[in-house]
Amino acid sequence: MCYTITRWRKWNAAYTKGWKRSMSEKVIMLGNEAIARGAYEAGVKVSAAYPGTPSTEISENLVKYKDSLYCEWSPNEKVATEVAIGASISGVRAMSSMKHVGLNVASDPLYTASYIGATGGLMIVVADDPGLYSSQNEQDTRAVARAAIVPVLEPSDSQEAKDFVKEAYCISETYDTPVILRTTTRLAHSQGPVTLGERVEKDDIPYERNAAKNVMMPGMAKKRHLWVEERMKKLEEDSCDFAINRVEMNDTKIGFITSGIPYQYVKEVCPEASVLKLGMVHPLPKKMIEEFASKVDKLYIFEELEPVIEEQVRAWGIPCQGKELFTRQGEYSANLLREKVLGEKVEAEGYDNLPARPPILCPGCPHRSTFSVLNKLKIHAAGDIGCYTLGAVAPLNVIDTTICMGASISSLHGMEKAKGKDYIKNWVAVIGDSTFMHTGINSLMNMVYNQGTGTVIIMDNSTTGMTGHQDHAATGKTLKGQEVPAISIYKICKAMGINSVTEVDAFDIEAMEKTIKEEVAKDEVSVIIACAPCALLKGVKFPYKCRPLSEKCKKCGMCLKPGCPALTKNEDGTIAIDETMCNGCGLCKQLCKFDAIEKYEK
Repeated sequence: MCYTITRWRKWNAAYTKGWKRSMSEKVIMLGNEAIARGAYEAGVKVSAAYPGTPSTEISENLVKYKDSLYCEWSPNEKVATEVAIGASISGVRAMSSMKHVGLNVASDPLYTASYIGATGGLMIVVADDPGLYSSQNEQDTRAVARAAIVPVLEPSDSQEAKDFVKEAYCISETYDTPVILRTTTRLAHSQGPVTLGERVEKDDIPYERNAAKNVMMPGMAKKRHLWVEERMKKLEEDSCDFAINRVEMNDTKIGFITSGIPYQYVKEVCPEASVLKLGMVHPLPKKMIEEFASKVDKLYIFEELEPVIEEQVRAWGIPCQGKELFTRQGEYSANLLREKVLGEKVEAEGYDNLPARPPILCPGCPHRSTFSVLNKLKIHAAGDIGCYTLGAVAPLNVIDTTICMGASISSLHGMEKAKGKDYIKNWVAVIGDSTFMHTGINSLMNMVYNQGTGTVIIMDNSTTGMTGHQDHAATGKTLKGQEVPAISIYKICKAMGINSVTEVDAFDIEAMEKTIKEEVAKDEVSVIIACAPCALLKGVKFPYKCRPLSEKCKKCGMCLKPGCPALTKNEDGTIAIDETMCNGCGLCKQLCKFDAIEKYEK
């Protein structure tokens, strides 16, 4: 491996020349769509991912190019990253993509892949979520990358999202390293103009057996660690000449070091300020930063969210301002800059007395039916990651805990081992079908292996609902739309040696109540599979709708308890059902003891 900036420049010049010749059409693209396009143009041959907002649309757009490359939904992010690593070792360009908490799952192979490096280019796309739009924490991928000793690129718009993918593969193959492309929700789900290029087919790199590089047993890993540190040192030096790191020198009274979407806010609020825009945010171009800092009177570090750049800059003895002004919580904005740098307090126009509109399960959601039974029985639920997390809030008030994918089963097991069998007689673990395939299987296996007790409800709605109805191993369909044998959740549970595995129609609340009562009373591991498809799943059609019979209504409000948004109360206390929203699941009819709700064919 030869680390030379000359090699970089020759490769980049040749690549860019060919790319410019193919420039033609300009289109509007989501950031995620642009990343997919960049992977296509860069000649990627293998992509693997697990859906997770805000990264999901990358694979959903990449599959449009399925004639040119292979792409899949993997059961989890660890597997997806291992698939990409394997493809890279074989000599082709590969990628995996995930949201930021998915990187936690993928961190095991990532840390070792850093030592192995890359044969064919290897890129891992990670979408962070400042502001917690759809996540359980605000972790910063750059901190993980620093610990894993891998470089990170961060685009600031859709065009860069596409272009930086190509840069990532160039860096990966030139420096023999995995590269993380870090995005955020704002970039992933914002649109911008993108100039399309043509796909550049890259020849496969012939595989050569190299145990010293690819077999990370201790003796070999010790040597590779030294090599990795040299790699990062060289990247730090060379990155001062990378075009993705650029200085925009203007008024020298104020200077900003920034990257990603925050760069857009800087240009909006302080267009005359000098800016060092970083495309590579780890490792940092030390010499470039020192030179820029010496030319400005006041230096601000504006980064989302953790002080990753700031701490390094301060460690070099460079005076700057950062987190003493700019928050470590929540998504940044132009108004934050206006307030903290310009001293302009922006007062947003408020609206008084607006009704609250909390997130709620959809009409006809099978989870609502299951939760209504648990609520009636006053049973606590250890929750998991999915739509069903909404069971934690009113009016269902069932979910007591939410930690991470697969944790519902493990945490219930922990409770039982801490407090005993009797303690969890009024507890269950609830987990979706996709989440069960992701990491729930391991947790359930642990329960069985360690002779635990407790009831697990697998809420099988035949899709990965929360991220937009992606398929998984138990649905019988791949990302590319291929029909394949569906893995049976029931058979998996039985194969573990669980005696009591019961499939129940999620909308049959009488059978569900009977089953839950029976299973929680047992001194063994038991599984209830609550089966009913997501109401919004393509192809799912409810043959009926529900309507109220006002003359029979006793105004008891039982039908309203599960919180179906299709049901409202009239001024006289009777019930109204919005027929445009009703999916005819019949939950309200089952709850009404006075036959004041009837089903009718659509």
